[in-house]
Amino acid sequence: MKYMLLMQFSEKSVDFPGIQEWKPEEFRAHIGFMKDTNRKLAEAGELVDAQGLAMPENARIVRSHAGGAPLITEGPFPETKEFLAGWWIVDCDSEERAIEIAACVSAAPGPGGRPLNMPIEVRQVMSAPPTEL
Repeated sequence: MKYMLLMQFSEKSVDFPGIQEWKPEEFRAHIGFMKDTNRKLAEAGELVDAQGLAMPENARIVRSHAGGAPLITEGPFPETKEFLAGWWIVDCDSEERAIEIAACVSAAPGPGGRPLNMPIEVRQVMSAPPTEL
């Protein structure tokens, strides 16, 4: 089964300084952990894809309707305090394994090498029913 693991941040869910305040060696350790985790998942045949995302201020919201130009606005709404920082798609045998992977990622090192305790949402990727030709 495929699962999407969503790394979400909010002002309420983190108790560490913003990444721009981290020391270079802390940032390198964090990125090294993520790369190592992805390598292990790939070697186990469980990694489908993983990506980090740009900060929310770089996001664009696009809305469109028939017959008109799309409306494009900058980033999430200003009052939004939560944002998606990155994601993994894993293909593993069970939800329990997906949760185990999420727990590992949640404990990625941050300032001082302490585990970040990041919230990771686990959601099964659904597939469409087969269509008859």
